Amino acid sequence: MEFEPVIGLEVHVQLKTDTKIFCGCSTRFGSPPNSQTCPVCLGLPGVLPVLNNDVLKKGITAGLALNCDIAHYSKFDRKNYFYPDLPKAYQISQYDRPVCLQGYVDIENKGEKKRIGITRLHLEEDAGKLVHSEDSSDPNSYVDLNRTGVPLAEIVSDPDMRSADEAYEYLQKIKTIMKYTDVSDVNMEEGSLRCDVNISIREKGETKLGEKVEIKNLNSFKFVKAAIDYEFARQVDLAEAGEIKSIIQETRLWNADLMKTYSMRSKEDAHDYRYFPDPDLPPIIIDDAYISELKAGLPELPDAKKERFISEYAIPEYDAAVLTSVRQLADYYEKVVNLNIDPKKASNWIMSELLGQIEELEEIGNFPVTAEKLASLLQLVENNTINGKIAKTVFKDMIETGLSPDEIIEKKGLRQVSDSGEIEKIIDSVLDSNAQSVEDFRSGKSKALGFLVGQVMKESEGKANPQIVNEILIKKLNG
Repeated sequence: MEFEPVIGLEVHVQLKTDTKIFCGCSTRFGSPPNSQTCPVCLGLPGVLPVLNNDVLKKGITAGLALNCDIAHYSKFDRKNYFYPDLPKAYQISQYDRPVCLQGYVDIENKGEKKRIGITRLHLEEDAGKLVHSEDSSDPNSYVDLNRTGVPLAEIVSDPDMRSADEAYEYLQKIKTIMKYTDVSDVNMEEGSLRCDVNISIREKGETKLGEKVEIKNLNSFKFVKAAIDYEFARQVDLAEAGEIKSIIQETRLWNADLMKTYSMRSKEDAHDYRYFPDPDLPPIIIDDAYISELKAGLPELPDAKKERFISEYAIPEYDAAVLTSVRQLADYYEKVVNLNIDPKKASNWIMSELLGQIEELEEIGNFPVTAEKLASLLQLVENNTINGKIAKTVFKDMIETGLSPDEIIEKKGLRQVSDSGEIEKIIDSVLDSNAQSVEDFRSGKSKALGFLVGQVMKESEGKANPQIVNEILIKKLNG
């Protein structure tokens, strides 16, 4: 009997706004505990929430980028439950009338493309945060309500994924699209992107869904993959032991130290939350003109940009995928190419030299070697002012000093020697000093040529034009 996992993800994306969803408190990360709260986000008696229009705009923008249908009528609901970090004892969310429905993203895993459906994208407020003391002498937990009311877009996928790798690729695609549209900074370390996994198993070929287990406490894509693999194996072991009935609908937590899940509580159904329309918030009415305006403002998205790079610049699909993985990197590449640099040479340099110098690709805008300076460097290689080896040295100096390639070349005297008379003198000296290698070449040992070229380059301190060196050297050796 062979089983397969059935996986769906709930991704919570913090929308990039200055203030919270229903009040004017700041969303800035890292402020002192409980310093960014007010009567509205604390739910004190007599206060009224007011929807932040920027939240609605960014939520719809995210939905459009995910190919969703935008609802002309949607509303907010109260999701009732008690937890110490939920001061109102309910969360304002959307239940049966979300703002975005029926979207999709396309992923690629191991060379195969697959479409993952998106059930819905709805808007909601975040809860606060419990802070547990690391001091064993302090048994208390503390409540920080700064995050209460921070705006979230919850993206709920269809149960279309069949492996941890597919789930990983889906998360990467969601993250990339959110960054491209600038609706979120998707910083997992700051809680701007969080993910819960829903997973069940079934026999291959079966269409009926099994009992769904939800996994929480996943703070990295790496742990999402690990949790899926563990939970799939756990459920399969139970099924093969004849204990499939012990797979119940529940919420489990991920323990990153033990690399395993453990039961937290039985999973609630919608009726347990006693959803009802929030009486303090009017319905959201969206017309076609507003949707069209936001759709027109969408940037070129990663899939479309990747296909354009392949067709317009004739670069391999792999190169295009890397270069379009981050919007700022794609913009940098296009700036270089638009300065009359061969697209493939620009791609090679960026992928082999530049990317090795940057930890966070989004920071390429602050990289000391601007697109204009890199284009200048590549142009100097193209016109034989310097060779490729020296160019790599110059590039490192550009990073360290911020100087232009011309300034570094002049300062260090690195300009390539293309004067055939000067190169011939160096070659004559090398041939005189390496008679055995000359003899080896003439007796058919072709590797001797590489040695002699290396000696010429060494004598010229790497500045001799390699093409001219080869031409003159072969002519003399065959003479």
